[in-house]
Amino acid sequence: MKTAALLLVLGLSATPLWAQSAAPEAADAAASTTSPTSPKDPFERGNRAVYRFNDSVDKAVLKPVAEAYVAAVPELVRSGVGNFFGNIGDVWSAVNKLLQGKVVQGAQMTMRVATNTVFGLGGLLDPATEMGLERQSEDFGQTLGYWGVPSGPYLVLPLFGPSTLRDAAALPLDKTAVNIGRVINDDGGVIAANGLQLTQTRSELLGASKLLGDVSLDPYAFLRDAYLARRRNLVWDGDPPDEDPAQ
Repeated sequence: MKTAALLLVLGLSATPLWAQSAAPEAADAAASTTSPTSPKDPFERGNRAVYRFNDSVDKAVLKPVAEAYVAAVPELVRSGVGNFFGNIGDVWSAVNKLLQGKVVQGAQMTMRVATNTVFGLGGLLDPATEMGLERQSEDFGQTLGYWGVPSGPYLVLPLFGPSTLRDAAALPLDKTAVNIGRVINDDGGVIAANGLQLTQTRSELLGASKLLGDVSLDPYAFLRDAYLARRRNLVWDGDPPDEDPAQ
């Protein structure tokens, strides 16, 4: 059980709407009988409504498409697709490292991108990890938190899932920065690339989303608490202080 919970905190807590896909009706029933409202979740009633909407979209569209993708596309190809989009995300991570004044880590992430772009066939392969240049994911929400901007209340965003007021404010810039459409001068290509990225990400979480429903009677509350703990941990680079309600 502890292992399952750890996997969820590390994986699901930083994902879009499909991370929450686990019997929302059971979550609401559990919440009405056993779960007090969290002080970090003052909009819980509305958040749960959005949670149910997101779950229905995932079950109707995203999950079936991801399952078909896994069945039809070889693992080697899917790995290359994941590496490619991950390499694009690494560019933004490097920028945020530098915005936080973490020059050494920013340089390491820059080297990682350069290595995978040049020696990894444009990012399809990941030789940088084998060379010790591990991925250190950062986003603008983390950067704001690093400079003292409080997280604010917990939110569940339509189609994007778990967030906070701070992370929601940073989301447009984060999405723009890693949008491959900026380098594709074709509307059809943009739609195809974004759709592929969405499908690839969802496919990587097929097992984890099922696990969410197995470890908690109230997946909504579990995911909320995991998300908030994970984000706080990321802002503090894995070493958060014992008491810091703002974060």
